[in-house]
Amino acid sequence: MHRDVVVCEVGPRDGLQIVSHIMPTSAKLEWIGAEAAAGVSEIEACSFVPPQVLPQFADAAEVVAGALKIPNLVVSVLIPNLKGAERAFQAGVHKINYVLSASESHNLKNVRRSTHESLEDFRRIVELRNSNTEWRRIQLCGSVSTAFGCTIEGKVAEDAVVRLAEQYVEHGADKLSIADTVGYANPAQVKRMFTRLRAQLGGIELSGHFHDTRGLGLANVHAALDAGVRSFDASLGGMGGCPWAPGATGNIVTEDLVFLLEAGGLRTGIDLERLIEVRKIVERALPKEPLHGGISKAGLPLGFQPAVS
Repeated sequence: MHRDVVVCEVGPRDGLQIVSHIMPTSAKLEWIGAEAAAGVSEIEACSFVPPQVLPQFADAAEVVAGALKIPNLVVSVLIPNLKGAERAFQAGVHKINYVLSASESHNLKNVRRSTHESLEDFRRIVELRNSNTEWRRIQLCGSVSTAFGCTIEGKVAEDAVVRLAEQYVEHGADKLSIADTVGYANPAQVKRMFTRLRAQLGGIELSGHFHDTRGLGLANVHAALDAGVRSFDASLGGMGGCPWAPGATGNIVTEDLVFLLEAGGLRTGIDLERLIEVRKIVERALPKEPLHGGISKAGLPLGFQPAVS
């Protein structure tokens, strides 16, 4: 199926990482399976971190094993270090998202090391991937968090983000994700950043990861589209957020993102009505967790037609 834009569902990872109630493994796999059946082509299934740090992901290996049985689904995971990468390689995932922050303070809080130390760890991960024939097919995506601002340091220099992106590429990243982790970005800033990155980094694929903390999430997606970005993360019901972002309302809503894209004539390959129905799975498993989204509340406009396949 041809897709003009790839929408990656990050709810099972980013959405659940700050949820204290443990979602049953069976419900996680039901969620992932239902979204795949609705046409979502990539899902970030979990994070490989120590269970004592995030008990929500103590079942990471089991969730990945179940997700890998779903045909035509790209199964990705998030990792913060080499040990997480080793687990991900052994699990046989299709894609690994490695996280570091442009803000030194945020990186120290989030992964307990300097940005330089994180980059060195990524270099070792690439070397490990390349040393094993079976693992070479696994895509490594370098994520730059707090790329548009930080709740600890405030402004983040654009030059610093560009330099980190360049270093990722130098170390062997296959793809880059530029993340507004704490919801500080505005559309002008987003368009400027992605335009510069595309000009300086050549043909490497760029992805946008936006949070809707200040109501500009979808506006920032539109700005990134104008700059040529064709891959975005989103979370069902807008679940998730950063523990270092007080007052955050979570990620952009997957359902609303798909509506924005399809209404604009961009094919996602996702059946929006079936996607909205997936919310019921999450509501049953996590009845106390608030879910957001305009489309789920108001419904599709009368006469709405998705982009032509």
